[in-house]
Amino acid sequence: MTDIEKVQKLVKQADTITFFTGAGMSTESGLPDFRSSNGLYKQNMNFTDIVSLDFYEKDPVLFWTLFKDIFRIRMLHNYVPNKGYHYISKLQEKGKNIRVITQNIDGLHYDSGHESVYEIHGSIKKAHCRSCYREYDLEYLNEYDCPKCKECGEILKPNVVLFGDPIQQFEEAVRDALQSDLFFVLGSSLEVGPVNQIPLIVKEHTDAKLIIINREETRFDSLFDYVFHINISDAFQHILGPLHNV
Repeated sequence: MTDIEKVQKLVKQADTITFFTGAGMSTESGLPDFRSSNGLYKQNMNFTDIVSLDFYEKDPVLFWTLFKDIFRIRMLHNYVPNKGYHYISKLQEKGKNIRVITQNIDGLHYDSGHESVYEIHGSIKKAHCRSCYREYDLEYLNEYDCPKCKECGEILKPNVVLFGDPIQQFEEAVRDALQSDLFFVLGSSLEVGPVNQIPLIVKEHTDAKLIIINREETRFDSLFDYVFHINISDAFQHILGPLHNV
């Protein structure tokens, strides 16, 4: 039995499957990867300085200008879930207990109807007022170069975990991940801590099988039971295969 056939069998047998997704999951929806060889980290070496809490607090007007440029916020309505997201949706429809832990901020898991999603780095589709905590959606954010609260007049802060912010829902995500029969990492270089420790925690504390599908090698590859260096679209076409046997 090949590794592909073994993974297909594991998917069929599993009741609870966790998908840990990174930027590579969304590249085929047109969104840029951040840490690949041609990603934003390589194109703009000041990325971590710009997308930081410190920069937002020092110059929120310039922050929003650069933030919108980097994340193409005005174009987000043009991005739609790709076949990888649809595959997860189909598993959910077939009665699998699906959990998603995502490093992505694009909201595509919610757009796909995934029910249990931990956006540990937040969402680009909303912002909030730090004074009155009122939230605003993407449509409002796109109306203004520098969006402000209607009530307070304060410049809004995006609901994204900036460098210097604490990550969100980490403990809850770990708790759910520990219930997994099968744990996938999809399109993540596993370079960002502490979330890159979640697969290690699952490995150490459960009997779940771990599978990573990522275009490039990661320093955690040896942790996984099955490793595939392949694009996400190819993975869902050739590795995970048709759903009629699931």
